[in-house]
Formats: sequence, structure tokens, C-alpha cells
Amino acid sequence: MGSTAWNDDGLARLEAVMNRHVEQGSAEGLAWLVARHGEVHAGAAGVLERGGAPVARDSIFRVSSMTKPVTAVAALTLVEECRLRLDDPVAEWLPELAEPRVLADPAGPVDDTVPARRPITVRDVLTFRMGTGMDFAGPWPQTVLTAAAEAGLGAGPPAPAEPPAPDEWMRRFAAIPLAHQPGERWLYHTSAQVLGVLVARAAGKPLDEVMAERIFEPLGMADTGFSVPAGSLGRFGACHMPDPETGEVTVYDPPDGQWASPPAFPGGGDGLVSTVDDWWAFASMLRSGGSSGGRRILARPTVEAMTTNQLTPEQLAAGGPDPAGTQGWGLGTGVLLTRTGTTHAAGSYGWEGGLGSSWANDPVEDVTGILLTTRTWSSPQPAAVTRDFWTATYAALGD
Repeated sequence: MGSTAWNDDGLARLEAVMNRHVEQGSAEGLAWLVARHGEVHAGAAGVLERGGAPVARDSIFRVSSMTKPVTAVAALTLVEECRLRLDDPVAEWLPELAEPRVLADPAGPVDDTVPARRPITVRDVLTFRMGTGMDFAGPWPQTVLTAAAEAGLGAGPPAPAEPPAPDEWMRRFAAIPLAHQPGERWLYHTSAQVLGVLVARAAGKPLDEVMAERIFEPLGMADTGFSVPAGSLGRFGACHMPDPETGEVTVYDPPDGQWASPPAFPGGGDGLVSTVDDWWAFASMLRSGGSSGGRRILARPTVEAMTTNQLTPEQLAAGGPDPAGTQGWGLGTGVLLTRTGTTHAAGSYGWEGGLGSSWANDPVEDVTGILLTTRTWSSPQPAAVTRDFWTATYAALGD
């Protein structure tokens, strides 16, 4: 009797679709992995950089914002050890944020502020409701983002060589007011950077060491980290960026660029590199309720809390992860609230990276998918190759 997990014709079509995107120039190279009912299939297409080596299953990619759930897992290990408590103020570990100021008008001048009505908590940071970050529903430019860029905090595309070391980063960050009161609104990205500093201080070690000891080493994620060792650069590609107006593709970061040496600021929001099999180890740990290969990273109730929407209907309507309100946010990861197409079922969770990566676990369909590419997105919406990857994956289900 054949497999009921996948349809062979569907898997062949998935491979053909991925190869077609490379042939048509949608991406220089990519690797993917899909898993269902314990049956794993992976593939690769294209090259690591133009004129370079072919992509292989063990090729290393920048996963950018897919870093966020990993930082959340690191934080939740500390919650389980009672080093952090969800509803405690972060000021014990981040005294720079003991008395935050808030813009009187989120779009107003940076020096027109009022006091925060209450402290920022660990929960606020994990749920991206600490009061600062990118407002997907707001007008541009945005006051706090402009101030962060002027302060050299890395407010643009991931650029690990630019931000200063964590203590200096926090000093500069604390001088910028919040855009909204703590707990009021979901705002993107910046909370994950703050969470990385919080994790490091609570653990008493740099974030890269915390992640290695608590996540990567136990799960065998040997190629995941904040930089690529010299001996592995041959498996690491360039990052290519299309011009949103002309479509011309340039190299945003070469293999020996910003990820070729450890950063001063390990970015908890966007700094990691990884492979499809390393990410499968992380994804399967969450799918298994927090353990993998006999090693428990988190308790099952913690994983359930992490992957359950924490945003209120009012917060979703005001501007959550998805303008249509179909996407919620748990403790550091996106959570799908409504199935709107032919792919992910409600309850699916994961995240994507603007440098060309996508991952989700679907507990209803028992599907995990991972796509890593060498091409950045050209808009806030997922690239066509990403959308087609998910369409073809779900079309390949065997039952």
C-alpha cells in the first residue's frame, strides 16, 4: 500500500514549480522541505549565487525574521525556569526601560511625549505589544522608525554589521519614546530585538550562546547561528535584492559579507542563518509538543501558549500581522486564525523572512513546510515563489 501522506504526482509538481521559478529568474537558488505523517521530502534548485555552486540540501541561507520564533523559544525556556515571569516588568533586566515615555501622537514629533501608564512586561515583549515597532496599518514615515534609523539601531533590512553591541543598543533605544502605550497595540519587529537583549541578560550569557546551549546543540542544528564559519562559506550563498520599480536584481549581501563574521549585536529579530534540515529539527520539536529525539526544549503547555493567538479582536482590527485580520500572534510567532485559501488550516503557526524564507507548521493537516531562497521579497507581501510553494505543497497531500 502506498503512502497516504503525499501524492507522488503532487510532489513531482512541487519540484517542477520550484525549478520553474529558478529557470524564469524568480530566484537564483532555493531549497525546500515538506513533512507529513513522518514522511519528509526535500529538494533544491538553482545556484548559491550567479555563476556559483549549485544549491544543495545542506546549503545555508539567511532566514531573517524566522529568527523571531527562535528568540521566543529561548525566552520561554527562561520562563519555565522562573528566571523570567510573563507578567513581571522587564525593568529588572532592562533598567533602561524602567520609565518609558510614549509619543502623545504616534505620528507626532519625537519630543512630544507622555509617561507610560504602566510598566512594560515580559508578556508585552513576547506578544509584540511593548509599544514600539513597525505599524503595518500606519502612515509613512513613522516617527519611532525614523528615530531608530537615525540612532543606528538597524531599522532597515537585516544588516548585522551595523547595530552596536547590546548595552549600547539598549542605551540608544531607551532614548526613543514608544509609539503606543504598553499593551495597547501590536507593532512589528522591534520587540524581538529587545527580547534578544532580555534573554541574554536574564541568562547571563550572550544571545548566541544561549540559543546554542538551549536550542541548537540539543536539536543538532549545527549550521544555525548568527554567522557562517569560514569553513562553511562554500555552502552559503549571496542574498539578491530586486529593485521594486525596475526589477533589476543586485547583490544585497555576498557570501563573505555581513554574515561572515559574528555580529556585535546578535539580532533576535532577524539575525540567524540556517538550513532546511536544521529548521526541520526546530519545527518538529514544536510539532512534538516541545521535545525531539529524547531532548525536551519546552513543556507542551508552553508550546501551546506560544502557538495560540494572544491578540484581542480590537488589536487585530487596529493593525495586526495581517491587514485582513486573518493572522494573529502568539508568544513570538504568527498564528493563522482563519483558513482563507487552499493552503494552511486555522491554527497553523510559523513565520516568514523578508530575505526570502518561509516556514509553517499546520497541526490540523499535519504539514510542515520550509522554503529558503537567495532572493529578498520586493514588497511586504510574500513573493510569488513563496505563494506557489505553499499552493503546490498542499496540492500534494495524499488524503
